Amino acid sequence: MSVRTSGITVTADSAPSPAADGRPAGAGLDPDDLPDGLVVADATGRVTAFNAAAARITGIAPRDALGRPLEDALPLQDIEGRAWWQLTAPYSGLAIRRGQPERNLLLGGREVLVSARYVRSRPTGPVERLVIALRGTEARRRTELSHAELIATVAHELRSPLTSVKGFTATLLQKWERFTDDQKRLMLETVDADANRVTRLIAELLDISRIDSGRLEVRRQRVDMIAAVRRHVQAQTTAGQRPDRFLIRMLEPLPDLWADPDKVDQVLGNLLENAVRHGEGTVTIEVGPATDMTGTEATSAEGTTVTVSDEGPGIPEESMSRVFTRFWRGSKRGGTGLGLYIVKGIVEAHGGAITVGRAPAGGAQFRFSLPVAAPAFMA
Repeated sequence: MSVRTSGITVTADSAPSPAADGRPAGAGLDPDDLPDGLVVADATGRVTAFNAAAARITGIAPRDALGRPLEDALPLQDIEGRAWWQLTAPYSGLAIRRGQPERNLLLGGREVLVSARYVRSRPTGPVERLVIALRGTEARRRTELSHAELIATVAHELRSPLTSVKGFTATLLQKWERFTDDQKRLMLETVDADANRVTRLIAELLDISRIDSGRLEVRRQRVDMIAAVRRHVQAQTTAGQRPDRFLIRMLEPLPDLWADPDKVDQVLGNLLENAVRHGEGTVTIEVGPATDMTGTEATSAEGTTVTVSDEGPGIPEESMSRVFTRFWRGSKRGGTGLGLYIVKGIVEAHGGAITVGRAPAGGAQFRFSLPVAAPAFMA
């Protein structure tokens, strides 16, 4: 005799004695504990298991599914309205098939992600059990929404510089002789700056794509972190910032650091620009041997740590967990909200870590550590 429950079928002749909570002893896992929907049909095509997640995803009560033919209990259709089980014929189709990959199907007007496994006692034998996994589409919709928001943000940011480039170049081509050399230079400098902005936005989009897919490449070379910091501070002062606004502190000796110099520049440039744009007062950059993220100094052979802090209002405590997510903006002073997401991806691609906290002077403090690692030709 067998007893059907919402999650599993237990044969009385071989069932282990129940545990204190009513579950079979030694069962290990109740299907109702699974986060994804689980539906099992026997060799005759009748449903023998229908867990709680399947009921939540499909809106079908287990009592209405158990014991019924699969095509009646779970009447799935493809996007063209064709009955899925008749289309795939799991019990009468090719005997070499092992299952169906996940795909988006319809169930009574709602979308469901469905995959199936055909269980056979031998490779080309009859299907003895059909195991179906069900998932809701909420996670996929969130991903699609995030991608749509990314595209909309980048498109919005691209519109302004491209409009400027188009306007100035069209004006110069049509009325070149009417402008003085100084006016021409000013317009060309504006076009150059806007073209650089477009290039940077496209680079950010490519970086995000590589980070999300796990394909961000790191080409390790020897990096002089102190020289890199000084170079970025010089770039800020050349752009109009006061030299006395920056304070560089060095704790030497530093270990040799093998990292991607272009990506290290990207991290430093982003953190300094954020400190200048969103912070106030003195921007302090500390460079020293690697420490653990609680601040305890480790051996200098482990890597290098860089801390960038300012004296502004800082980041609210409730926002610190979202700083490294997409589209987070600390203020209304522009930006795509993608920079810190990319910074975190670059640091982690190097095997490092980055944290955010409150600086001693009350502003924001970003600290990242990069391991010594090895040069690319030895990797």
